Amino acid sequence: MELTEFIIKTITILVVFVLTLVIAMYSTWGERKVAGFIQDRMGPNRAGPGGLLQPLADAGKMFFKEDFIPALANKWLFISGPSLAMLTALLASAVIPFGSTFRYGGVEVVLQGVESNIGILYVFGVVALGVYGIMIGGWASNNKFSLLGAIRAASQNISYEVAMGLSLIAILMMSSSLSLGDIVAQQHGGNWNIFYQPLGFIIFLTCSFAECNRVPFDLPECETELVGGYHTEYGSMKLGFYLFAEYINMFVSSAIISVLYFGGYNYPGMDWVYNQLTASLGTTTGHNIATLIGTGVFFGKALFFIFFYMWVRWTLPRFRYDQLMNLGWKKLIPLAIFNIIITGASVLFLKPFITALLK
Repeated sequence: MELTEFIIKTITILVVFVLTLVIAMYSTWGERKVAGFIQDRMGPNRAGPGGLLQPLADAGKMFFKEDFIPALANKWLFISGPSLAMLTALLASAVIPFGSTFRYGGVEVVLQGVESNIGILYVFGVVALGVYGIMIGGWASNNKFSLLGAIRAASQNISYEVAMGLSLIAILMMSSSLSLGDIVAQQHGGNWNIFYQPLGFIIFLTCSFAECNRVPFDLPECETELVGGYHTEYGSMKLGFYLFAEYINMFVSSAIISVLYFGGYNYPGMDWVYNQLTASLGTTTGHNIATLIGTGVFFGKALFFIFFYMWVRWTLPRFRYDQLMNLGWKKLIPLAIFNIIITGASVLFLKPFITALLK
């Protein structure tokens, strides 16, 4: 039994890893298609049907481009920067619950790379480390524009992580758990957190744009001011790692938003579907198919938020840096603190009143 469970868990981790890479890879294709649609043009349409092979063509181009290191750069740190950015981006998806449980040979395995009762702390810890990859790359390049982009990234991430963490406290107060699996389970039956925390969701979503360095918060790589930002001196697959890490972070943040506010793999009518499948196909097969449907729903939610990231990028203009910092410190943090106070009052006074009324 233990060997079977280990094999299934290993397969789960590998599938999560591969899916993260594939979704990030085709997000580059999706971004160009969305941009083309918004700008009334075709987008990629030459490499394969509908341009579906364009990400592979991009990867081949990156691999075969000349790999160079500036003469005055710090060689080892120059190499470490994109590697660290890619590593932290991939690690963040390990604790995300992509589905319920999968049954095989009498063993029930959770569709989650690593089950942890402090999953949300793990995600925040790994995401916080991601800025080091940008900071190291910008400093090691020995280029003033790269260094300015790295400093912008560090100050921006620190500023918006404060508001993001405060917005998350309200969710933790309601769920009384740091486990992402528990938070999803508590939203079963349409009891999604978005209905109770709309202000927290808006704050978290806004901070996610800043954490992922997406427009209108893409100041670390603002080409009109900093040439190319923190990765100005990079080429070949080192540049590819930085760009790819951004799309992985976008997928991870979309998945986390789905988990925290939109029920994860839960969907309306989930219990009815489960009962129908188990009644017609048996307990094991019906359960596994129901789990796969829930997993598909989860990815549908995550892909919607990825599309939303792209939609915003090709719709809104870039903020000035002073506007970005003012929004983070003077608007979002006070709003997040206000949301905590309202949530605390509701948990202390309103929830017991409603519970007593229902009894």
